[in-house]
Amino acid sequence: MMRRSFLPPWWAKNPHVQTILPVLTKVESPALSRQRLELGDGDFIDLDWLGDPHNAGSIVVIMHGLEGSSDSHYIRRLLQDCNRHGLCAVVHHHRGCSGEPNRLARSYHSGDTQDISDTLAYLKEHFPQAKLCAVGYSLGGNVLTKYLGEMQSDSTIDRAVVVSAPLQLSACAKRLEKGFSTLYQWHLIKQLRDKLTDKFNHRTIVDQASVTPKQVSTLKTFYQFDHRVTAPLHGFEGVDDYYAKASGFSYLAKIDRPTLVIHAADDPFMNADVIPSANQCSADVTYELHQQGGHVGFIDGGSPLKPRYYLEQRIIHFLTINKAVASDEAIASG
Repeated sequence: MMRRSFLPPWWAKNPHVQTILPVLTKVESPALSRQRLELGDGDFIDLDWLGDPHNAGSIVVIMHGLEGSSDSHYIRRLLQDCNRHGLCAVVHHHRGCSGEPNRLARSYHSGDTQDISDTLAYLKEHFPQAKLCAVGYSLGGNVLTKYLGEMQSDSTIDRAVVVSAPLQLSACAKRLEKGFSTLYQWHLIKQLRDKLTDKFNHRTIVDQASVTPKQVSTLKTFYQFDHRVTAPLHGFEGVDDYYAKASGFSYLAKIDRPTLVIHAADDPFMNADVIPSANQCSADVTYELHQQGGHVGFIDGGSPLKPRYYLEQRIIHFLTINKAVASDEAIASG
């Protein structure tokens, strides 16, 4: 399977077109089956399966972004391509993102590698014949980067791809407070506030909350939400402590599994702080920076009503090509 370089069509050069149009033109998802994993702390994780893992030579483990799910446009497209290539895949839902509220006051966050570790351990135990590949988008990409850097040679993942990951959380939070990007922040914060309100209504969070129900509506930025909600619920001293400890950037140098990291320089969720230099990545990291592409976009053809994408063919190519070839790949295009 030949890989083509990324070049956006004239009508999709704007980063917001790249970011928003995919949401408006979702493809159909192949049929999935759901499995629930019970966790040691009394909570659960839902997995959505494509194919039969019992006879699979490999399993593609997919991690969605903030408030995403197997219904997200980028997940649907990757599942469709996995299905086309006969690959078994499973979507790991972060807590509370599978359509049913999680049971505990805590939820998920950008640096939470324990839940994906539990999922991977389950897969390794029950399907030992299968090699595990992983794809992480946005927040899921940051979690995947951190997991790979933490585990290093103990990682159960054979190959990985990280897409549009906010590897420097503080810088990305500040970026979303400026210009058109504030609309993305508004949309995501509204979803997070709605979930928080739901936890208050069901008394899931009352005894552990650091805000009152009336204060929820005052949380209008990621800095405010993460300082008042995310950090205290997950054991951090505050937003700065959370952003410092949860950011995946410093873990790029520790990864020792073949890993492709894809960023767009015009990503409206990020700034140049997420772009590493060569000496900030390990030899096993292939870093691919494009001048255009938006946030989890990378439309490279088709039409506005039926866009064609670079991402899926690039991901499948990297996960399935010979390792000797993969180790020589390092491109910066745009």
